[in-house]
Amino acid sequence: MKVLAFFLLASIGLVAAKKQEVKVVVVTMFERGEDTGDAPGEFQLWVEREKLTQVIPFPQGNRSLRSDGKGLIAMVTGVGTAKAAASVMALGMDPRFDLTKAYWLVAGIAGVDPADATLGSAAWATYVVDGDLGHEIDAREIPKEWKTGFVPLRKAVPYEQPLREPNEGEMYKLNEPLVDWAFRLTRALDLGDTPSLKERRAQMTGLPNAQRPPFVLKGDTLQSSTFWHGKLLNEWANDWVSYHTKGSANYVTTAMEDTGTLQSLHFLAKAGKVDVNRVLVLRTASNFDSQRPQITAAESLAENKAGGYAGFIPSVESAWKVGSTVVHELITNWKTYRTTMPK
Repeated sequence: MKVLAFFLLASIGLVAAKKQEVKVVVVTMFERGEDTGDAPGEFQLWVEREKLTQVIPFPQGNRSLRSDGKGLIAMVTGVGTAKAAASVMALGMDPRFDLTKAYWLVAGIAGVDPADATLGSAAWATYVVDGDLGHEIDAREIPKEWKTGFVPLRKAVPYEQPLREPNEGEMYKLNEPLVDWAFRLTRALDLGDTPSLKERRAQMTGLPNAQRPPFVLKGDTLQSSTFWHGKLLNEWANDWVSYHTKGSANYVTTAMEDTGTLQSLHFLAKAGKVDVNRVLVLRTASNFDSQRPQITAAESLAENKAGGYAGFIPSVESAWKVGSTVVHELITNWKTYRTTMPK
């Protein structure tokens, strides 16, 4: 009778299916076309090279999920903070998955500070800072004594002290030992090089890190919905990240979505759905965030319009190469890492 009752309940949907335990979630932000077989975005190399052949319908998010059926899931959040937050929250609340032990790897492209790195480089972030939350006045009305017209939230002048704590999402600090582990595991990887990269970085005179071949580094990230560009905004980015981390962070990459992703993960952690200490953010350099010495910021921005990033394909390759090294280590040694985080 108990068996019969179970099947009757199951037939009308009152018995929940067993949740799939997820080992790693790879979070990408966009894909240019299909999941496979055409010009790649951030998602396609993961699908093809990790053999993510299972398509999992995900109508509450931006795009169907992909899985290898063995504990690895990859997703596309959609571009921008709002879509990232909504898609990650939707996955975190999905009753089909047990994400309590899962590691989360954000792997996407970014602009890069030419003082710190070059095109195709890969930066592991410890600090993720929001570049949208604040007050702003038009540049034509900035007081002469101000460096910027962008003012911290609930402050009256740029970089006003003391820093307001707790913050309202202006800054997230990741699990530093985990970030250090990921960096040590990948710092010696050869990210390759191309003639076009060599030509582009040779133009960055006076910036030795920008003239290096692609490499792996630790470097923090600024996230904002506006695609900003130019050496003066680069100065703002460095100052803004330093301000919100009390000088502990070094701004290296600029992108859009990661504060939205982290906000959702922090909410999900409070609900017991995820472990926010198991989050990594990897951003790879598709373009410089400011102009080379020979041209203006406007001319440089025109060169870097969507689809024209000089380091786009190398950055997508680096995101997979560096990120997959960490993913493979986590999954291969899952018996250990399920309960004990890497050190």
